[in-house]
Formats: sequence, C-alpha cells, structure tokens
Amino acid sequence: MTDNQTAAATPAPAPKRRFGGTLAQIRSALEFYKIMAYLTGSMLLLLTLEMILRYGFGLMLVAGGVDAATGAANSLSFTHVGPDNVLGVTGSFNVSMAVLIVHGWMYVVYLIGDFRLWSLMRWPFKRFILIALGGVIPFLSFIVEKRIHREVLVELAKFPTATKRY
Repeated sequence: MTDNQTAAATPAPAPKRRFGGTLAQIRSALEFYKIMAYLTGSMLLLLTLEMILRYGFGLMLVAGGVDAATGAANSLSFTHVGPDNVLGVTGSFNVSMAVLIVHGWMYVVYLIGDFRLWSLMRWPFKRFILIALGGVIPFLSFIVEKRIHREVLVELAKFPTATKRY
C-alpha cells in the first residue's frame, strides 16, 4: 500500500465539538426551555384569541365588577369596548390585559431559557434568533421546541465527550 492509498483509506478525523457546560447543565437548560416554550406558546395562542376578539369584535374579557348600564353584578364575561376604550363594566378586573402582561413577562423568561440553552450548546447567533421567534409567532414555539429538543439530544449523543467536566 502506498502513502496515498493509506491516506485515502484513513477516515478524516471527526470535527471537534465542545459544549459550554456539563451534561446535567445542558439537560436542565433543555428542560427549562421546553417548559417555557409550551407555556409561552399557550399564552401566545390566548393572546392571539384576545386580539381577534378585541380588534375583530370589539370585546374584552373582564372578571367581577358591576354592569354600568344595568347595575347587575358581573362574574366573568365579554364586554363591548366603547369609544375611547371605555368598558361597560365598572370595578372589574381586565382579564384581557392580564393575558397581554403575562405573555410579555413569560416571553422574557422564555428568552432567558433560549439564551441559556444557546450559550451552553455554543450555537451560532442565528440559531438564538430563530428560537426567539418561537415566542412571537403563533404555533411556532411548539414546532421549534420539538426540533430543538431533538437536535440537542442528537448532538449530545454524537459528541458524548464534548461536555465540560468539573
């Protein structure tokens, strides 16, 4: 066998892969990301429904209070939004606004989970942006989460010695 044949027969070395954390840290980050993806995605679907009701039909969901026109007690209902965003129910809790606020803060926590997983996996910045979009496009968080979860497990199995050891 000549040197050229030996070089051709020898497989190229596998690319070196290093993760930014231990296996336990990566699995923990993956689980946190998965939970936040489902929670944020669910809140985004509620937010989308709320926007359709609000801007499509002029309705808001309110809890408690008193109907301003009749004086009847209100438990939980949709109420029409009048001119200048005046609700027809006084002293009520605006559930629609709560959905907006909760989704906003959940998205911030989702981004923290996204960043943690992204930094531990040492992916390119483009991947961080793609994962972040999962929290702002309805149904995308469920699709992205499934794909990212699978990719992380494949990479961990493919490069078992790439994690840090403390």
